[in-house]
This record gives sequence, C-alpha cells and structure tokens, in this order.
Amino acid sequence: MQAEARLAETWVATKGLLFDMDGVLISSTASVNRCWKQWCKLYGVANADSFEVPHGIRAVDIVRMLKPEFDEAQVAEALRAIEDLEIEDTGDTVALPGAKALLEKLPAKRWAIVTSATRRLLLARLAAAGLSVPEQLISGDMVARGKPDPEPYRRGAELLGLAPDECVVVEDAPSGVGAGVAAGCGVLGVLGTHPLSELEGATWLVRTLKEIEVRVRADGLELGFALVGVDK
Repeated sequence: MQAEARLAETWVATKGLLFDMDGVLISSTASVNRCWKQWCKLYGVANADSFEVPHGIRAVDIVRMLKPEFDEAQVAEALRAIEDLEIEDTGDTVALPGAKALLEKLPAKRWAIVTSATRRLLLARLAAAGLSVPEQLISGDMVARGKPDPEPYRRGAELLGLAPDECVVVEDAPSGVGAGVAAGCGVLGVLGTHPLSELEGATWLVRTLKEIEVRVRADGLELGFALVGVDK
C-alpha cells in the first residue's frame, strides 16, 4: 500500500484543536532516542543500545515497564533522571514545518497542547524550538493515566470548555491516535514519525502541518487540507 495525496480539498469544522507536541509541533525524536539509550545504560537495562523507545508514551510509564521492580520513590528518581537528560539535550530540537505559522493563526482559547512529556520538559522543548507556551496545556504529569488512555484528551477538551466531539486531535503516534479516538474526538493524523499503516483509526491524514489551512469563525474553526489516502 502507498500513501497518495488526493487533489480534492477537505474542509472540517471544529470548535477546538488539541495538539500533541513531539512529532507534531516539534522534532525531538533524535534527542529522545539518544537520552533513553543513555538512561538504559545508567539503569542497567539489557541491550540498551538497541532499545526502541515507544513514542507517545509517558516517561513514567516507560520507566515502570523497564523497571517493574522499582517502588514509587525509585520510579520518581528514575523519571527525574530521564527528564534531566532530555532537558539538557535540546540542541537539535526544532519546530516542524508549518507548526509556528499554524499556531499563530489560532485564537488562544481555541487550542491546547496535550503531551506525554512532563510540564518541565514541555517548556524546555518549546523554548528550544522557538514556539510560544499556550494558555492551555495538559502535560504527562497532570494526568493519572497517559496515552493511549483517553484521559489526556478528555482533559484537554475540558480545558477549552468543550466536549471531546467538538475537538480535533492532531497526532503522529499510534498511542495518541488511540487516545483521541477513545476520547471521542476527531483525529487528524500527521505522517512523519510513523507510517500510514500504524495510524489506523485516524479520521483524516496529512503529510505535514504546512498542508493545513485555517479559517477562524465566530463559533470555531475550519480546517482545510488535502487528504492522504491509501491506494489499495
């Protein structure tokens, strides 16, 4: 199967946008991979050099997966360690194509960031990428259950004063797509970090944020984009 851009433009009406951060607004994959390999070596994880990070999952959940024997104090210490490594490694963190221009067109009350990163890491990465901190955000340390659980996106919709089905989630990772779908939101998948075949469940698909047009209306937003489909 191959992804192909369809010429017909699609317009979608929504009242709010809920953006994932890493892989949607900013490029941080290289840093994530470097830091987790380093963390795995520090904590004696087998095959540290070949560890593949499950992107879109909270660091605390990865720590618990890799170190199930850790008590809560040890988990907190290990989480702080990976957070420190990632905050120090933002040299090649940049805004992804179209992100800054799109966000600047949106009314502040109409969008939020919903990320698996901690608030401290979110702030560091946005600063490194030259993106403004939104008025509304949900970070991984603000929820009891991370993606793919629907809690983060339900909380994001609540922040905007909207029902989940009044929002569109913008995601690049399978866990985030699953969270958005489970929350009851429409999901706009962005290709880049994962192939089309892994974003099954997304309502729509685009290649980059550069392809998205936005119209601001009194009662919400309209998004225009060329669909990416599957040639069977």
